[in-house]
Amino acid sequence: MEQIVLIEPQKKYAEDIWEFRKEILECDTENEDQFAGCMSLDVSKSADEWIKTCELRKNEETCGKAGTNVASHMYLAVRKSDDKVVGVIDLRHHINHPILGTWGGHCGYSVRPSERGKGYAKEMLRLNIQNAKSMEIKRLLITCNVKNEASKKVILANGGTFEKTIDVDGSIIERYWIIV
Repeated sequence: MEQIVLIEPQKKYAEDIWEFRKEILECDTENEDQFAGCMSLDVSKSADEWIKTCELRKNEETCGKAGTNVASHMYLAVRKSDDKVVGVIDLRHHINHPILGTWGGHCGYSVRPSERGKGYAKEMLRLNIQNAKSMEIKRLLITCNVKNEASKKVILANGGTFEKTIDVDGSIIERYWIIV
């Protein structure tokens, strides 16, 4: 795996963000979690609109304008060698919310379909755990569908401890905790 960094969305990456979105829409049509961790990228009219939404969501005072009650940071996983967006991951500041505290968790992530299987998700979560530590989050709740073996491996590789499975509208979700 080539080295990546997590950076906040910015105009410089607008075209690549939109290509990332397009690739997910084309390759993951059957996946109900196709935009996990991407906030509203699926419904945004442009990358610029999505970047503005991400900016609003970073702050407790402005996140409501972006359609949420829980502030969060969005990060692009950018490969250093060619400055390409290979993934997206978010970090919710807290999970004191009925959905997030039950099955949404602190973060979700998506890897560009053409970049999957290269270890990027594992590294994205590792780097996001460092972000959580700097935000003084002590424990991260990470969840995945019971059928998502790739995500389960990513969580376990980053120290996730299985808690339990829950049924969410017929989907079986596994809950894991990571001590930061």
